[in-house]
Amino acid sequence: MKKVVIIGGGFAGLNLAKKLSKSTSHQVTLVDQHNYHFFPPLLYQVGTAFIEASNIIYPFRKMFHNSSTRFFMGVLQEILPAQQQVVTDNGVLDYDVLVLAMGTETNFFGNDQIKEHALPMKSIDDSLRMRNHILLQLEKAVRSEQDSDKKRLSSIVIAGGGPTGVELAGMMAEMGSHIIKKDYPEAKSGLGKIYLVDGLQTLLAPMSQKSQNEAIKVLTNLGVEIMLGKLVQNYDGNVVSLSDGTQIEASTLIWASGVIAREVPGLPKEAVGKGRRVLVDAFNHVEGLKGVYAIGDQCLQLTDAAFTNGHPQLAQVAIQQGDLLGENLAAVEQGKPMKAFKYNDKGSMAIIAKFKAVVDLPKGFFRGFFAWLVWLFIHIIPIAGFRNKAKLAFNWLWSFITNDPTLRLIIRPDGEDDKK
Repeated sequence: MKKVVIIGGGFAGLNLAKKLSKSTSHQVTLVDQHNYHFFPPLLYQVGTAFIEASNIIYPFRKMFHNSSTRFFMGVLQEILPAQQQVVTDNGVLDYDVLVLAMGTETNFFGNDQIKEHALPMKSIDDSLRMRNHILLQLEKAVRSEQDSDKKRLSSIVIAGGGPTGVELAGMMAEMGSHIIKKDYPEAKSGLGKIYLVDGLQTLLAPMSQKSQNEAIKVLTNLGVEIMLGKLVQNYDGNVVSLSDGTQIEASTLIWASGVIAREVPGLPKEAVGKGRRVLVDAFNHVEGLKGVYAIGDQCLQLTDAAFTNGHPQLAQVAIQQGDLLGENLAAVEQGKPMKAFKYNDKGSMAIIAKFKAVVDLPKGFFRGFFAWLVWLFIHIIPIAGFRNKAKLAFNWLWSFITNDPTLRLIIRPDGEDDKK
């Protein structure tokens, strides 16, 4: 059996592992730094105390009961192509086929001060830190005697007007309308604002103009201050400095302004392209390296005629590439040719606020309550495990009906810093 080592258990790696889990020709080892798969599109709802983290995570080992796939917990340190080995912090693994599916990490664009003080949104740990931090700032705000301190401690700046930034702003604005006044009666009207900042002249830049306009309209009506054509240039933990000289006093800066592919030590420089993405051919093979592939957000494929600058870093691309590579590896063992990857764009969507979402389809657009229902349905289906689906659906329904989710808990290890 060929040894297949998959680095990364996100959408791409997990779908590939599932495709090969019943193979009699491949022994699959899935490597990840966490022992669970999680669902990134809903991280912001964990970070805003709307759903539990357990709703969107599922253990790898339980996932692969009764299959030949094995799980190895570790962090990639280096690949050794000549020896066909990968070095992790927990040991060395041999491979016949290596698949890089590590995804992306937050891109702070070299600004160390922002990296030190801002809150990213890329992992379960990030979302729980965000929840703790925001709740702690509100506790400080209601104890403060100065109005200026109250506003600074409770003001939130979100950098990045893509789907994550829009969804965060909408959820937090809803919380401010329905929850804050009930939870913090001491605050009265002295709390701060939510600011959404983006360097472009619109929100939801990858989506249609109708979706962009709807996002601006809904968020403005919710009281979010939208600041377009400006970049966050610095942040010291108390003051956010923008590119036009504007300064916003806020104790929370959420960084949703960009990602960069995870680094792969040991890859030749010529195999790495824009955004640190790994350059691959039409079959997701890393050229010049025997038996090495890259899929999902981590790869840059320029062979698809409809996406000559590379595919968008979306879940659907990762899922489709993982599925096809699994089929292609099986085809090779049967002496059949591989199929070139072509992305089937099914559209994009974003939730903006309660009962309000936008959906862009290849041949249409719709918004409002029906779009919100579609968003809800689409985001429940991929959640691993029936129990998780049922819990998530019930928690969502209850929270939306009552406007009062009960997860506003500050739970953290002793001595853990409220920002880190």
